[in-house]
Amino acid sequence: MRFLPATKAIPKEMLPIVDKPTIQYVVEEAVQSGLKEVTFVTSSRKTEIENHFDYDYRLEQRLREQGKQDLLNVVQEISRMITVSSVRQKEPLGLGHAILITRALIGEEPFAVFLGDDIMVDKVPCMKQLLNVYETRQASVLAVQEVPQETLSRYGVVAVEPVEPADDRVLTVKDIVEKPPPGKAPSNLAVIGRYVLTPTIFPFLEKTEPGAGGEIQLTDGLKSLIGKEPVYAYRFQGARYDAGNKLEYLMATVEFALQREDLGEQFRAYLKDLKL
Repeated sequence: MRFLPATKAIPKEMLPIVDKPTIQYVVEEAVQSGLKEVTFVTSSRKTEIENHFDYDYRLEQRLREQGKQDLLNVVQEISRMITVSSVRQKEPLGLGHAILITRALIGEEPFAVFLGDDIMVDKVPCMKQLLNVYETRQASVLAVQEVPQETLSRYGVVAVEPVEPADDRVLTVKDIVEKPPPGKAPSNLAVIGRYVLTPTIFPFLEKTEPGAGGEIQLTDGLKSLIGKEPVYAYRFQGARYDAGNKLEYLMATVEFALQREDLGEQFRAYLKDLKL
């Protein structure tokens, strides 16, 4: 609701950062990380997300007739970049529930989870970093980031211990607490919206009782998983923007615009001329 009235008629994931919807940046990270298939967990109000990555004959034909080849290439690339499927979450029952209802599609394979609010930027995509850890450790991996004490209550927070051999970025997760009250967080390492999970998580999510707000929390499933098999935290490299936060959404828009070859120089000159 933080982006009303803009999200009254469109999903927040479709709000543009410059000229791409937020969700496209997330899907591009998946592609750049070597993933070939993506499943969207959607609702009746989010069909625009699936439509964005679908083939649009009328639009492509119109661009072709108008000789707008550059735009045609952009539109075609969107529908070709990855294989898309979707699962409908009929009620907003939490992240744990959203993951659980994908089980029939995922089967008994490890899988990646992306939260659409989080935009991650680095030469090596954040998910690729996690997948590299998975290849070495063969266990679930959570992206974590140090955050200020005053914001810890907005996140799942992990208790960790060093791994052997020692690694500055990889840590063993011993516990995880969802939105701890001030002064009760086990560390300053917050779980950010990227996960690589083993299929062992599914039976634990099935047994997880709804918590606050009637939601099935992924955090509760992870707490149970920790007792069954190793779970690792990875201090990812790169920048992260919470596109569900108005200020960070604006920051991302400015920084992405400055990086554009077609916009950056003029936009930078404009910003310098502002009387701030």
